Amino acid sequence: MTHTPINVITVEREYGSHGGEFAHDLAKRLGWRLLDSELVTGAARMAGVDPQVAARFDERLDPWYYRYGKIFWQDTSYSTAGPPDEHVFDSERMLELIRKEIVDAAKVGHCVLVGRGSACALAGRPGCFHIFVYATSSAKKEWFMRAFPEQAHDAEHRLMAFDRRRAAVIRKFYQQEWCSRNLYHMLLNSCIGSEAMIAAVQCAAGLCPAVPETVPSEHAG
Repeated sequence: MTHTPINVITVEREYGSHGGEFAHDLAKRLGWRLLDSELVTGAARMAGVDPQVAARFDERLDPWYYRYGKIFWQDTSYSTAGPPDEHVFDSERMLELIRKEIVDAAKVGHCVLVGRGSACALAGRPGCFHIFVYATSSAKKEWFMRAFPEQAHDAEHRLMAFDRRRAAVIRKFYQQEWCSRNLYHMLLNSCIGSEAMIAAVQCAAGLCPAVPETVPSEHAG
């Protein structure tokens, strides 16, 4: 069995784990394209909507009452009740467009994809390496309190809510558990620092920089 060289890395991350920053650093180190918020703006472009509108749907599900109502307008017996699906922009439509972007980017290769179900969309695809970045509760809480001091009293609740929202999106759209170990090749605790994380990924994914050969000295015994 031949090994397909890794040319796509996906980075899923807990909120507050600095996984996004790590992905940026990793892409820069490898000289690869980074696709993070670019996935959202790309979906907006394909749908013909304002990127700010698309950003409101990023890693979120539509409200339950919207999803419930959508069942009726998709029913053929109510075919005149609403516009065709391709003319409706909602969370489901954006996730479909983002999945297409992810798959297209993987075909080109040499890219780092951040979240948004990329590990699920590319599961089992040769040449892809999937990472999940996490952090301790105390480290995430400390980051949140520094970043949002006015909401510091509610840090724990907001951190948990954000990750629950991400998990719900993956469960609904991909029928997968967001933090399932089966989806990932490597789990990284961000407490070790970005440099150590990058080095670990490069070695594990077979992307370590080539070590120059040592030329033997003429006087070597």
